[in-house]
Formats: sequence, C-alpha cells, structure tokens
Amino acid sequence: MNTQSLKHTIALAAVAALAACADGSTPPSAPVRPSAAEASLSRSGGAHERSRELARVVATLKRATARYHNLENAKRDGFVFLHGCEVRGDEGPVGTVYVQPERLMDGKIDPTEPDALIYRPGSNGRLFLVGAELAVPYTLWTQPGPPTFHGATFQREDEFGVYGLHAWVWLQNPEGLFAETNPKVSC
Repeated sequence: MNTQSLKHTIALAAVAALAACADGSTPPSAPVRPSAAEASLSRSGGAHERSRELARVVATLKRATARYHNLENAKRDGFVFLHGCEVRGDEGPVGTVYVQPERLMDGKIDPTEPDALIYRPGSNGRLFLVGAELAVPYTLWTQPGPPTFHGATFQREDEFGVYGLHAWVWLQNPEGLFAETNPKVSC
C-alpha cells in the first residue's frame, strides 16, 4: 500500500470511528474551547464591527487556504480525499471534499487551520478550490447545541459524526458565505 492510500485509509477509518461514536457515549478526553477567533466574534458588537470582523475571517481563511489551489500542496499537507462531488438532494451541490484528519481530530474551530477543503470539478476534470470547512466531531463538542461561528450555526453531518460549517471564500455563493451548498458548483 502506498503512502497516499494509507493516508486515505486512515482518514476514512477516523471518520467512520467518529460516526460510530456520534451518539456521544464516548466522553472527550478534554473539553473543547472555542478558538480565540470565535471568542472575539462573540464579543464584537454592532453591525459595522461584525462586518469588519467577517471580512477579517474571510481574509484569514483565504490566507490559510491559498496554497491549496494546487491540490498537490493539500495532499502534501495531509489532506485526503473524503468524497467526490456531492449533490445533497433538494439542498444542492456541495463539491468534492478533502479532509485533514489531524485537524479534524483536534476538536478546534480555527479559521487559520480549516479541517477540510471544498473543490468544484472543472470541465477538464481539474479540481478548483472554492471553499473551506470548519468541523468538530460530535464527541469532542461539550457545549449544549451545535457550535456557531460569526453568527452561523454548524450543520449536523450525521454520516461523518461531525458538526460542519462551509465557508465559500473562493467562489461567491448567492445563498451566503456560510451556506451548506452552492448553486455555482456543478457535479
């Protein structure tokens, strides 16, 4: 088995293990605390300040993911294929997702280290980076209710045992920056 296949197998095993524990029966080893960015967002007041903070978050996510326009860089940094281009029933298209298992398993919500990358396939088969995903496993989230980030609530992703939030920082989304799907993605 080559190194890439091994990483993919480990990633899928980690996601499967999280899903198996999604009922919360396995207590986390330490409580998860919101990142400094999430804490500062909850303290900011006023629409203008929230708008400026959102612009800073988008800039942070772009800086953190810019090198991943080249998928080979993402793979070298430990991102592994999670699923092909997905369309979620009546909701719409999501895209192809690569996840970084170590980041996912740290239980942190940190825009400087997103847990997954979202790509849309091009007509030539090449994948184009369109967004990032912040995620936290159910078993590591000790707060009541799902996490939130800049006023957006993370969505339950039962098939993976995580709360996830998509951020469409590289492809404008008419549904909104943190919408679950993006009609501009086609599978």
